[in-house]
Amino acid sequence: MLDTNIKTQLKAYLEKLQRPIELIASLNDGGQPEEMLGLLKDITELSDKVSLRENGESALRPSFAIAQPGETARISFAGIPMGHEFTSLVLALLQTGGHPPKVDAEIIEQIRNLSGTFHFETFISLSCHNCPDVVQALNLMAVINPGISHTMIDGALFQDEVNTRKIMAVPTVFLNGEEFGQGRMSIEEIIAKLDTGSAVRDAEKLNAKAPYDVLIVGGGPAGASAAIYAARKGIRTGVVAEHFGGQVLDTLAIENFISVKETDGPKLAMALEQHVREYEVDIMNLQRATQLIPGELIEIKLENGASLKSKSVIISTGARWREMNVPGEQEYRGRGVAYCPHCDGPLFKGKRVAVIGGGNSGVEAAIDLAGIVGHVTLLEFDGQLRADAVLQKKLFSLPNVTVITKALSTEVTGDGNKVNGLLYKDRTTDETKRIDLDGIFVQIGLLPNTDWLKATVNLSNRGEIEVDAKGQTSVPGVFAAGDCTTVPYKQIIIAMGEGAKASLSAFDHLIRSSAPA
Repeated sequence: MLDTNIKTQLKAYLEKLQRPIELIASLNDGGQPEEMLGLLKDITELSDKVSLRENGESALRPSFAIAQPGETARISFAGIPMGHEFTSLVLALLQTGGHPPKVDAEIIEQIRNLSGTFHFETFISLSCHNCPDVVQALNLMAVINPGISHTMIDGALFQDEVNTRKIMAVPTVFLNGEEFGQGRMSIEEIIAKLDTGSAVRDAEKLNAKAPYDVLIVGGGPAGASAAIYAARKGIRTGVVAEHFGGQVLDTLAIENFISVKETDGPKLAMALEQHVREYEVDIMNLQRATQLIPGELIEIKLENGASLKSKSVIISTGARWREMNVPGEQEYRGRGVAYCPHCDGPLFKGKRVAVIGGGNSGVEAAIDLAGIVGHVTLLEFDGQLRADAVLQKKLFSLPNVTVITKALSTEVTGDGNKVNGLLYKDRTTDETKRIDLDGIFVQIGLLPNTDWLKATVNLSNRGEIEVDAKGQTSVPGVFAAGDCTTVPYKQIIIAMGEGAKASLSAFDHLIRSSAPA
């Protein structure tokens, strides 16, 4: 099952096991069980601390559990965790075997203090780059707290479960049989949903913090770069962000980051955070800024009621997926309306889907989906596609793709539970037409995350923060960088450069404004 290189790497990891672990297989007949059994046997052969038994009693077959011998298993995999999920398997083995997790002691204590019985199920696809974060977080919680258990379920393998529970997007998490959440979730977010008093405690802690020299709002490439440059100046630096990594977390392949031949978004986001944490930077995750108040000390108000103050501020809040803004889109978001073809595509195997948008992202999504789904209809508002010629050539060569231009999407329809169609207006004839569909993938660009700044700093007609050559906004002491600004070409490497520039400009502002009269 595993090739020689992977076996060598895994053997080195398994040497870190501090106590015996047991793999418990629940199998049935067919190809998948044989593959799973082959994987489990490969693992057991690599360490004398790992044993295998094949008399598991799980109702989900094929599946396997990981436990300490003699104890009830709290981590299970219904499916073969390869691809993006292989790391989830390795971490589950190590953590069950006593290897300490790389998590703050405060978080571990919060998990231990959760009282009650929590059985989580996470539906994933092996091509989803958002899913491993959720799987790994819940597995770790199961290791730490005996009242928590978790099962990863491969939606492509358990289609009946997917249909029964009406799952249209991954990751989708169930808690004790009821839907708990959907999309990327960090371990801090999961704990916050279970521990209802955590928001109040967080607000109290944040309110007590002393003013910063530089406060960075946003933790994407621009924010990370700004934080490093500021911290290297030896000044008090803070980063407040909803999710460290930002939009990069939703990026799959990255092959234009100079000096790095190839990587992916989650890996780059992890590297960014690790680099920032090498310096004395106060990182405040899971916090949404709601207001900026100018003054001698600039104030940033947060959604949880807390307030932070700083001598200077760098805004690097990035951008988000642009929506169609038509009736039904929000109602069926996650129930047929999706924004990540890599993540959710496998859930629509053999079905009919639409892609909205004829740029590079839309055409790439259509090509990707065509290999999975039954049929793809691509709709473009303009009279022609805007994607690169080579992508268009590939698209038009596919037998199960239909392209419709001059199409204005007007409504997403559904049966109350999931998407069943799309209405669009033919801009040539003004006729309204309908396409019967199971899913809709929206790929029409990005919007800057600047709604909270409309009454404070000057914005362009596209909502981007207007900045000068040094990253200065219309408010003294407030700088901006990255995809939320008017700087052209929204690229990771450009955002990093702009973050560094904004940080140096903020430092220049600080030394000049503090100079004696």
